[in-house]
Parts: sequence; C-alpha cells; structure tokens
Amino acid sequence: MATRRRFLTSLLAASALPTLSWADAGNPRYLAAAREPDGGYALFGLGEDGQDRFRVPLPARGHAAAGHPHRPLAVAFARRPGTYALVIDCVDGHVLHRLYLPEGRRFNGHGAFSAGGEVLYTSEIDAATGAGVIGLWDTGRAFRRTGEWASFGIGPHEIARLPGSDLLVVANGGIRTALDDGRSKLNLDSMVPNLSYLGAGGGLLDQITLPPDLHQNSIRHLALRRDGLVAFAMQSEDPAALSVPLLGLHRRGESAILAAAPEVLQMRMKGYAGSIAFSGDGARVALTSPPGGVVSVFDAAGTFQQTLSRADVSGIGPAGQGFVTTDGMGGLCSIAQDGLVPLTAAPRAWDNHLVTLPV
Repeated sequence: MATRRRFLTSLLAASALPTLSWADAGNPRYLAAAREPDGGYALFGLGEDGQDRFRVPLPARGHAAAGHPHRPLAVAFARRPGTYALVIDCVDGHVLHRLYLPEGRRFNGHGAFSAGGEVLYTSEIDAATGAGVIGLWDTGRAFRRTGEWASFGIGPHEIARLPGSDLLVVANGGIRTALDDGRSKLNLDSMVPNLSYLGAGGGLLDQITLPPDLHQNSIRHLALRRDGLVAFAMQSEDPAALSVPLLGLHRRGESAILAAAPEVLQMRMKGYAGSIAFSGDGARVALTSPPGGVVSVFDAAGTFQQTLSRADVSGIGPAGQGFVTTDGMGGLCSIAQDGLVPLTAAPRAWDNHLVTLPV
C-alpha cells in the first residue's frame, strides 16, 4: 500500500510540473549553426529581429537543425555526411541525448518532427549502397531508435512534414558518395534525383523525377507553404550547365513547375542553390546561392521577380511578409519589397541554413 501511495504521489507531482515551451527559451524564431572566431562551432536561437536568444556549443561543424513543435528542444545535425545528432534543451543549453546510428549509416544533415512531436525523422544513407533511409526515433523514450523507412531514392537530404499532417516529403538528391570520405561523388552520369512523398506508415504516396536532360540537378532543399505547396532547391552537377532551373514547385498529384531567372542572372547562381524559403505571406519563394552571392526571388507560381546581391548568402527564412537571410560574414538581412536591408552583424560565420521554428 505504501509503495502504491508513493507511486500515486509522484505521478501527481509530475503532472503538476509546468510544461516548458519555446517562450522559456526566449521565443526564438530561427535556429542556425555558425563557426565562431576561435574556430569552434555553436547552434544559435535567433529572434526575428536577428538577436541571439541562446547559444549552445557544438562538437564540430553543424548543418541544419530540427525544432520540436511544442517543447523547447532542438536536434542539431552535423554537416553531411555526419556522425553526430544532438538533442539540446534550448532553455539551459544542456545536451540531453546523442543519437547513435546503426553500423554503416550516416546522417545526412536534416531531420523533422511528427506533428505531435512524438517521433523524430532523420535523413540517412546506407554507406555501402547509397540507398536512402529515414530513421525513426521515439522522443518519449529518450529518443530511442524504433525503426526506419526507405526514402525511395539515393542520397536523401532534406526531409519535411507536410503542414497539418504526418506525411513526409523527401528530397532524394540522387548522388551516391564514396565510403571513405562521404563526399566524393560516384554516379554523376547515372543520377536519378526525385521528390518523394511518404505516408504515415512509410509507404510511397507520390514521386516525381526530373526530365532526362536535368538528371544531374540534385534535389537538395525544401520549403513548404501552409497549403501544401512544396518548393525545392537544386544543385547542378553538370559544370557546363550554369543556366539550368534551380527552383521547382510541386503539389501532390500535379506536374512540377521548374523555374529559372533570365539566363544572364541565372548564371550568377553558378548552378548552386543553397537554401530556399517561402516569404512570410507565402506569395513569394526565394533561393540563395553562396558561391554566386545572390538571392533570386520568384512569385509562388515560378515567375522570376528579382535578384539581390549579398556575398556568401546562404540561410533564408520567412519574416513578416518577406524574408530574412544569413551569410558567412555574420550578417542577417531582411528582404521586403524595398530590397535587401542589413539587420544585424555578429563575429561569426553562419552556416548553410536558417531553420524556422513553429509559431
């Protein structure tokens, strides 16, 4: 009886504890990794004003992160192909868990939470075959790995959850990399990148591939609008194809729209789109190109609007009715109707992505 009483007492006490939210971490709007002046790395939470909300050291270079939909937890991923993924308490900065992959697997830089936050999905590759894998991790059991799904392609990179559902969209880049360094590309002549939609049980619901003349356009990064419109950013592996489309727009059950800027402006992107985002009002979509030092802006139907210059610009996210960007010089800039405007600068080099947290 005493044991049962103690159990009930502890259960009631636990249920009375306050549930922490992102407000307890300073209400960050974005997550971004950076290299600091001493050569170390950290994950930052940023407000929409560009100011730091928190900083957590990382053991090596970071790539992207995934924010829990309700709790102030973030999972920071190593630059692909990476070996670390850290579950971070964004209130006090503690690393709560480190995710360990099965033998022969590598993280590929991105992840996403289920709608309720019970499951973390991670993009992975089988190092021996290059086959894509989506790892499943139970957040209620200390992020224990509970299974995996096929990504239905080679080299999955970014994965995202369709708004209002637990359906996933996967950017299968199509590139198989070498076992020894994970970055040497082995199959450029036979690449078949695709965009795949997975159901709640991991089954393939829909898939699109690119036209044969664009098979070397690796589908890499994703932006999702609230109504389910998917925008995807590509990187060309054909060094001679500098004016190919790098933006795709797709809705399940329909054909994809491939969009490019006028040729002379498209060539400034050097065949490389780094990140992608819809504007805060969903009316526009923008691509960054770090090697080109430009942001290309389109409307949501794929019609080109403008190109803006910013050296080493890479991360991009929604802000107000426009966008906010990060760059390798530590700058944050806003993009509204009047162009690109610097907001803040910090002594750090922002890495590839600016991840938007749930509002």
